[in-house]
Amino acid sequence: MRVAVGSDHGGFEYKNEIRRHLEKRGIQVFDVGAFSNESSNYPDYAAAAAKKVANGEADRGILVCTSGEGVMITANKVKGIRAGVGYNDTVSRLLRQHNDANIITFGQKFMELDDVIRRVDIFLETPFDGGRHANRVEIIKNIEK
Repeated sequence: MRVAVGSDHGGFEYKNEIRRHLEKRGIQVFDVGAFSNESSNYPDYAAAAAKKVANGEADRGILVCTSGEGVMITANKVKGIRAGVGYNDTVSRLLRQHNDANIITFGQKFMELDDVIRRVDIFLETPFDGGRHANRVEIIKNIEK
């Protein structure tokens, strides 16, 4: 599996911890930045990661900002991306099972690191259920057109 990770300054610490966790698991990581905790613009990094997922360079994406919302909104502007905030374990699983989400986002200020790492694993290990959910994902894809 190949995973693109990105953050702004507000998610820099967690992004680095996520990257290390993924690398320990043997997952190939594309770190698109930020590369310091100096003030930066989350849309730049969210778009860079989302484009890697959309073009097939990465299988999934993980984004972190202060709330998780800004990077989620930005990622969803890229055609082919279905991103959501992993605000609890169940939602992190349902993002994959029901929505075939390819990016999960987190808010460093409002989430504990151990919860985020657990939710990263849930997101990466959960398959898409297909079935009735596949039709709904197709509707989303058609809206993008």
